[in-house]
Amino acid sequence: MSWETERLEKAKQIIEMYPQKRSALGPLLYLAQDKDGYISNESIVEISGLIGITEVQVQSVASFYSMYKQEPTGKYLLSVCKSISCEISNSSDVINSVKNFTGLSNNETDDENFFTYESVECIGACGGAPAIQINYETVEGLTPDKAVDLCKWLKEEEPEIVVADELQDKFGGVKSFDWAIADNNGATSPVPGFQTYDTSKEKK
Repeated sequence: MSWETERLEKAKQIIEMYPQKRSALGPLLYLAQDKDGYISNESIVEISGLIGITEVQVQSVASFYSMYKQEPTGKYLLSVCKSISCEISNSSDVINSVKNFTGLSNNETDDENFFTYESVECIGACGGAPAIQINYETVEGLTPDKAVDLCKWLKEEEPEIVVADELQDKFGGVKSFDWAIADNNGATSPVPGFQTYDTSKEKK
């Protein structure tokens, strides 16, 4: 088995939440990505055995959705939106500032496995364009200079938990709407932060 006992126990708890085992495939892929930074062949075999579908079926889902990574991802996944609302709000300059700072092109990871860069389609923050996500934690109203400041901060601080509220306060601008409830929960890896799946933790 390629998964440690704790991850296997979490996988079994997730599977029990669904009427059919195979319905847990999506969350289990997030557990796999949280472990390795991408969907490894070993995890595909593990998931196949846990939910009783073929490895090809697991791989077909893992390779279809862009949030499941096929290659190792850096500690911080930088996802800059390039959709129309962000584009007309100058996202191209934000994209260029991030690419220039990191030295990365689309879907590349640096030699230190620190940053992975990607240009993405709509991330649901059109009213706060341009927007970026760090490990799927959203920052709205970003400027090119603030995008560089954000990358520098990540380099210097190396936060173990990435929290959207903190990033927004430090580097963001106009938001789509008032987020209303403060939230100190954030992502612990380049995987969306879900408390149910233990890919989210609270920053004290």
